[in-house]
Amino acid sequence: MKLSQRLQAIGNFVPNNSIVADIGTDHGYIPAYLIQNNISKRVIGTDISKGSLEKIIDYIRELGIEHRVDTRLGDGLEVIKPYEIDTVIIAGMGGLLIRDILENHKKVTDSIINFIFQPMVASKELRQYLIENKFEIIKEELVKEEDKYYEIIYAKKGLSFIKKDIYYEISQFLIKERHPLLKEFIEEKITSTKKIMEEIKDIGSEKSQERYLELKNSLKDYEEVLKEVEG
Repeated sequence: MKLSQRLQAIGNFVPNNSIVADIGTDHGYIPAYLIQNNISKRVIGTDISKGSLEKIIDYIRELGIEHRVDTRLGDGLEVIKPYEIDTVIIAGMGGLLIRDILENHKKVTDSIINFIFQPMVASKELRQYLIENKFEIIKEELVKEEDKYYEIIYAKKGLSFIKKDIYYEISQFLIKERHPLLKEFIEEKITSTKKIMEEIKDIGSEKSQERYLELKNSLKDYEEVLKEVEG
């Protein structure tokens, strides 16, 4: 089975011989990939939707791997026991929701070794939570699929240090390795920020003016990081 670029990038972070929980597994493609390629010994695929979970059950039965993929109906980590897994994947959700899943099930979170996240939005807030709660970000990846960028974060328990606040939003790992997609990723942020600034610059409300100044500062940070990447 061939995964999409996004799912492949997530799968690439999974350690060999791992026991994995894929939270919000959706179609069950990652659990199937991990088992069929002998990357993981066992995978638990969870979903909050009963209908989605039934489709996943049918899919893994068709592949003949139901004895190695456990499917569970539930929200976040509530259906996972402490020390039951060593690796968790939480992908395709907002960064704030990922944060809440980790925070709401601390006993389970504290028992996990490898964390693989793919936030759809609020990656900045997720990184801030990780750093402030003694997670060490080990590596990151950036992929582009159908004109949308996806950030993938691989973390373990430990300590990380962020030199500049902008690195919460734009990964210092991607900057260091001069990731081939990073320049256009930042340029898109610059374009989007300028567009919003243009739309609100003549609105006289105090809230709009505060927002304009925030965007102006963000724009300056983006342009500085872009110079760093280009240099």
